Amino acid sequence: MIIIVTGSVGTGKTSIAKTLSKKLKLQYVDVNKLIKENKLYSNYNRKFKSYEVDVKILNKFLVKFLKNKDNLVLDSHLSHYLPAKYVDYCIVCKCKLKELRKRLEKRNYSELKIKENLDSEIFDVCLVDALENKHNVIIIDTTKKTVKKYVNEILKKL
Repeated sequence: MIIIVTGSVGTGKTSIAKTLSKKLKLQYVDVNKLIKENKLYSNYNRKFKSYEVDVKILNKFLVKFLKNKDNLVLDSHLSHYLPAKYVDYCIVCKCKLKELRKRLEKRNYSELKIKENLDSEIFDVCLVDALENKHNVIIIDTTKKTVKKYVNEILKKL
């Protein structure tokens, strides 16, 4: 089984992905770590303090990475770009804007970076892209419950 966990920055992807991988005894894969380790970025944007990634290059890498592999949970706000034929489930984490703002402020993000990420959540960028890519989508609202409750919700839908 290959599961991807996506969503706007700060929506709880990593907590969900790590807990889900333990519960299902699947290997956890941090796609952002793969991007850095394999230099899959074009440059570093100092203004947003983040790497710029060409999704086509990332997908090419991930398709090769997934070859002959199974039982993985991939964690990244870019994972939903992976073609659906390689993925069993796409979990999209969503969060109410007020709570998301608090989480991003707690990370000491600049107001510009907070605005960009809130806009991404407002326009459902990850969800829309996942649906356009024809993923088998499970939407989880991570605003209030514990990670354990979110994972139990997901397990009921798998």
